[in-house]
Amino acid sequence: WNRSDPENDSEFAPLVARPELANLLPVLYPDVFPNLAAFTGDRADLLAIFLTGIPEGIVPGFQNTTGSTQADLMRLNMAIPPSEDPNVNGLIAGDAAGFPNGRRVFDDIATVELRALAGLTIPLVDPTYVPDEAAGLITDGTQELDDVSYLSVFPYLDHPVSGYDSVPPSRSGLPQGK
Repeated sequence: WNRSDPENDSEFAPLVARPELANLLPVLYPDVFPNLAAFTGDRADLLAIFLTGIPEGIVPGFQNTTGSTQADLMRLNMAIPPSEDPNVNGLIAGDAAGFPNGRRVFDDIATVELRALAGLTIPLVDPTYVPDEAAGLITDGTQELDDVSYLSVFPYLDHPVSGYDSVPPSRSGLPQGK
């Protein structure tokens, strides 16, 4: 994927339309994803999120579709204003200014993508599909850091913390480094 140019991304469409992880979730967790296990169609929701942008009419005001052109691009929909109350889970949490509409620094892309793979976004293209309850509960397993400061201007990220002379934050009761 990384060695290919975006103009050739359509070659990956079959992998996006039928992702292996979405097939493995019901196998690994048999009683947790019964609706995902029963879904046999191509994943038009994932094709839209990753390769074509979301077509008009699915999300009010969204204008980031490339039509039939399939390319894994960062799409920024300028018709959607910045959110006054942003949610790290972006569009799947009702925040149209968030992922997949561009990439805000603080959006939890991994969680959004895992939830999409688990079927949470299928109803956007198939209203008859009911996502499994677990699809909306999946996370990437990391904790949000409340003490991260963002700048109000580009590059938005503050200077990185040195890995040599700083104490990492405590995680889940683990002892802190010295």
